[in-house]
Amino acid sequence: MIHIKPFEFNYFSVNTYLVYDDTKEGVLIDCGCMRREEEQELSAFIEENGITLTHLLCTHLHVDHIMGNEFIYRTYGLSPEAHRAEVEVLPSAQKQAELLGLPIKISDVPVKHFIVGNDRIQFGNSELKALLVPGHSPGSLAFYNEANGFAVVGDALFERSIGRTDLWGGNTDVLVAAIRDKLLSLPDETIIYPGHGPETRVVDEILNNPFL
Repeated sequence: MIHIKPFEFNYFSVNTYLVYDDTKEGVLIDCGCMRREEEQELSAFIEENGITLTHLLCTHLHVDHIMGNEFIYRTYGLSPEAHRAEVEVLPSAQKQAELLGLPIKISDVPVKHFIVGNDRIQFGNSELKALLVPGHSPGSLAFYNEANGFAVVGDALFERSIGRTDLWGGNTDVLVAAIRDKLLSLPDETIIYPGHGPETRVVDEILNNPFL
């Protein structure tokens, strides 16, 4: 059985997801913790539940979704994993922060492993399939678990909305096409866990999303 623990972190209310199964192995997706108390909240849950982190996955490398990567690297020794296009196109985390007017210092942690579409990420007795859903950013990924019927989709798709496309490498037409091809083609009852805001379902977005 897979367990999904959501956290809401930083200025932008980023959803960080801790996904683990009954073996107590798990992955962390989009670590947005910025403040010391957020780091403590995350690490306390990991320690209290005896979870061993095996991967630090990034749906994309916009600064609000990677503020906690340095903490995870320092504490658990995990480097972020993302699509190569995110590294090749996006400015550094610190440069993004400066361009967005954020009064913070953020350390870049190099991506050591690049994920491509259809890769399988293994942890415990479970796996996530990587889906390439570009458009919000050039190498945006979603992580899909067929057995439990859910996908963690970053900022590609939200409840009755889609990701913004006015940042580095964004493209509205590409995003809408990718959502329709990779996400709305999943089973209707698939739960969508977005990068911000509440969860939704594929069927609800097919019926109600005005952007699609």
